[in-house]
Amino acid sequence: MMQRMNVLNVSVLAAALIGVSGCATKNYVRTQTAPIIDQTNELNDKTAENNRNIKATDERAQAGIAKAQGSADSATQNAQTAQKAAGDATTAANDAVHRADSLASVVSGLDNYQPIGNASVTFGFDKSTLTADDKAQLDTFAASLTNAKSYILEVTGGTDSTGDANYNYALSQRRADAVVQYLASKYQIPAHRFYLIGIGEDKSVADNKTREGRAKNRRVDIRLLSNMGKSDTTASTPASGGL
Repeated sequence: MMQRMNVLNVSVLAAALIGVSGCATKNYVRTQTAPIIDQTNELNDKTAENNRNIKATDERAQAGIAKAQGSADSATQNAQTAQKAAGDATTAANDAVHRADSLASVVSGLDNYQPIGNASVTFGFDKSTLTADDKAQLDTFAASLTNAKSYILEVTGGTDSTGDANYNYALSQRRADAVVQYLASKYQIPAHRFYLIGIGEDKSVADNKTREGRAKNRRVDIRLLSNMGKSDTTASTPASGGL
């Protein structure tokens, strides 16, 4: 009987020891793995946060790029629109302006027109671009058109005698064109009032043998004529330009 009890006690003790050993093993594993799990969870959280930050930064960058591109496209479109409008205005002015070898050949009843104003601008050698001084003279001249009635503008381009005659004729036309385009675009003068004449080197106003004379011949003369008579217009006569 005593032996059976001893055996039973030993079995119970062994089972208890096994249970204690099992619990100790689980506790040990739990103690060792818990920090690893925590670190893994923390790393996952940081990775997720970094991904969110990267995505947000990318979205802001893409939005900024899209906005900048939109502004650039808008600016380009506006510039192209303005350029087209200016080109259309220039084309319309060039198409409508009268071109002739002489004013008498296109204006009927020219004897009824009286000159009531004039101006002259000069150009550099082989140039057809208006300078600031040229524009100032044309601005003064344009002021005389405010109250002018039934008027026409004779615009005559000229050159000095240097170079080929045909080239000079074309150059004189370009110089006259520059004056017409400036006045038409800035002061909204109808193109049909312009009578553009390119004379090249044919009608010199000074001696082409001197530098000063050649400078004066590189010119565009503008005459304001009206068929209302001098007493019927209030337009003033501006001073002629020149070098």
